[in-house]
Amino acid sequence: MESPQVSFKQVVSRGCGLDVHKKVVVATIDGEGIKKQTREFGTVTSSLKELRDWLMEHGVTHVVMESTSVFWKPVCNVLEPAELTVWIVNAAQVKYVPGHKTDKQDSAWLCKLLLAGLLKPSYIPAKEQRELRDLTRYRTTLIQSNASNKNRIIRILEDANIKLSSVLSSTSGVVGTKLIDKLCEGKEITMQDVEDVYHKMLEASKEEIYEACQGFITEHHVCMLQIIRQEIAATLQTIEKLNQRIKTVLSPYENALELLKKVPGISSKSVKDLVAEIGLDMSVFPAENHLSSWAGMAPGNSESAGKKKADEQLRETSK
Repeated sequence: MESPQVSFKQVVSRGCGLDVHKKVVVATIDGEGIKKQTREFGTVTSSLKELRDWLMEHGVTHVVMESTSVFWKPVCNVLEPAELTVWIVNAAQVKYVPGHKTDKQDSAWLCKLLLAGLLKPSYIPAKEQRELRDLTRYRTTLIQSNASNKNRIIRILEDANIKLSSVLSSTSGVVGTKLIDKLCEGKEITMQDVEDVYHKMLEASKEEIYEACQGFITEHHVCMLQIIRQEIAATLQTIEKLNQRIKTVLSPYENALELLKKVPGISSKSVKDLVAEIGLDMSVFPAENHLSSWAGMAPGNSESAGKKKADEQLRETSK
């Protein structure tokens, strides 16, 4: 006995469901006045343009695809300028019913849900914001990389029994940097070196700092320190280039940035990161809880039979 076919009331007149992969895109079109068809296209630019032309030829107005890694982005970049409404949906919300799963069935299922108006598109920022976000996120990655490298320097110094981190509140300050520079050059720290950089704001005495710098630095330690310091310097140059590019991109919105900087406790960098992540148009978020959820700052709910799965998992972990 064959399974009954699932049918829905049609909301979108003509639509297309795309099953996007690294090397192939499977497209299914259906709707009023057109015959249901499924075709495969490559993911090179010429093939994506062929897909775009095929959709426009059949009068397709809406296209939907899952947010699969970064593979959806080139497809979106080709289809958006053609004034097609492109929806990106959460893969977990459109999971195909169990059975003989194929790429063609996946694209057809997406197309059916689209035509029935049963899909909820994810918020996709404008291209300009996505590019700005690439810049700010890469800058954050480089800043974190430099922080890791500074910690590596401290570990190498500890290995050489240099105890600067025990007597200075920050080894990245002026005093710590100058003393570490000398150590990176393979020089021994003298009392005169300490006196040259010492100031009254330091809690440790000159003698304590001098004793902390007396270790047994080997040629290997010097080599490692020099390599890491060179990497930090090169990364700082890249960060500065990113800063200039971010400043240029955000220059048209200087007034809005100045208003955001007036918020207590928020730095200039944080303002730029904030604008890159959520943009300046808050009308795309129906309420503040939608914004916090989209930003990943709100906890999810998973409850069944009065029990929350997160609580159950926590209890299991604590056993």
